[in-house]
Amino acid sequence: MSVQGIKGPSYRFIHGNTKQISALRKESMTRPLVGLSHNILPKVSPHVDSWIGVYGKNYLQWSGAQPQLVITEPELIKEVLNNRNGAYPKTEANSFVRKLMGDGLLTAAEGEKWAKLRKLANYAFHGESLKGMNPAMISSVEVMLERWRNYEGKEVEVFEEFRLLTSEVISRTAFGSSYLEGKKIFDMLQKLSFLICRNAFKVRFPGFSKFFKTKDEIESDILAKEIRKCVMEIIKKREEKVLNGEEDSFGSDFLGVLIKAHHDADEKQRISMDDMVDECKTFYVAGQETVNSLLAWTVLLLAVHTDWQEEARKEVLNLFGQENPNPDGIWKLKTLSNVINESLRLYPPIASNLRKVEREVRLGKLILPANLILSMSYLSLHHDPQIWGEDAHQFKPERFSEGIAKATTNSEAAFFPFGAGPRSCVGMNFAINEAKIALSMILQRYSFTLSPVYVHSPIQLLTLCPQRGIQVTLQSL
Repeated sequence: MSVQGIKGPSYRFIHGNTKQISALRKESMTRPLVGLSHNILPKVSPHVDSWIGVYGKNYLQWSGAQPQLVITEPELIKEVLNNRNGAYPKTEANSFVRKLMGDGLLTAAEGEKWAKLRKLANYAFHGESLKGMNPAMISSVEVMLERWRNYEGKEVEVFEEFRLLTSEVISRTAFGSSYLEGKKIFDMLQKLSFLICRNAFKVRFPGFSKFFKTKDEIESDILAKEIRKCVMEIIKKREEKVLNGEEDSFGSDFLGVLIKAHHDADEKQRISMDDMVDECKTFYVAGQETVNSLLAWTVLLLAVHTDWQEEARKEVLNLFGQENPNPDGIWKLKTLSNVINESLRLYPPIASNLRKVEREVRLGKLILPANLILSMSYLSLHHDPQIWGEDAHQFKPERFSEGIAKATTNSEAAFFPFGAGPRSCVGMNFAINEAKIALSMILQRYSFTLSPVYVHSPIQLLTLCPQRGIQVTLQSL
């Protein structure tokens, strides 16, 4: 890589660069951003920001003995994500991530199993299915807004509020239950997510955990077993209703689609019980965490930029009045769509993504050796002034007014909040739909401003989160 002009921080014995990365991240977490700057790369990924400055747009770092090529150029990222020649498969998830999501759609390697799971997910979230989920989404938002009556004229912490909302939406739309029924699962998944983040940059020798387990590994094992048990109970309860004659089908929601596939007469189409459990866990996590992040940062941006809040409100009232959002109107929300896209650009829920180089391959002008890991920094890409212009760190939803393709200064595809290619986020439309419904219903009822107690401190856990919450003051309209 050095011969090809790729430089990077020196490899350090055993740990590679992980201790440096951890130290930089830890130090950045002690310092909130001054003012309300949207230039968050130095805060969220200080190592990427620092090393791009020293070594250039693409550089080499080390995770233990494993070399990682960090790439921040849009055309290279796009080529990797599109993966037309099958040279860039998903990396193997570490033991903590596997306990969280198992071998589900997000973590499974390309192949027959992944294709089967992807087909099921596509079916569960196609257009007509999404329309059918709208009533459950609206009901969930109504529950939240009823709670908000207690905060009128006062301060509310929206990140926590949206955590409850998105958990309720997932429970109702995907599993036909309420948040309370899934609360134990969500709580355990949250604890397991925290353990993943705490161990993200710790190097462990392969096979070492067979003989010695850390306290976090022991706790994660217990959580994983308990989560599996709870998910199995939900699956069994649904199956028993059909077997007992209480229901005549397994249902058309995500859980119903999975159970149908588990009982498929065609053995080739059938999925195992483990597959079902892993898909449930994956959707609990991915469907809740990403939308929570998207809603929270969008409300922050609208609370700061009240002119855009007013524009979005006018559009919502013009389309829906005081009625609940309807499917046709949701897709006519142009201003709100631009606001959401700009929020996803400035504060993408997922800051980076990994792929593996399967065999020696040419990427752009580079020849990459097999087994190299590629780390794609979406956050760096989304904040690059060379791509977005000198106002790259400013909130300007109008940049998306002519569509995503024309949003950049050079029409380069450089917007990847949901990834791209065959492994792009299958729940993208679900997430956008939920966000539009929630934001529309909030804008119909409330205006909001940022509370003076708010401290601007975005950090990367599983998704991009506000370290100290997001406090806004609500005014009833």
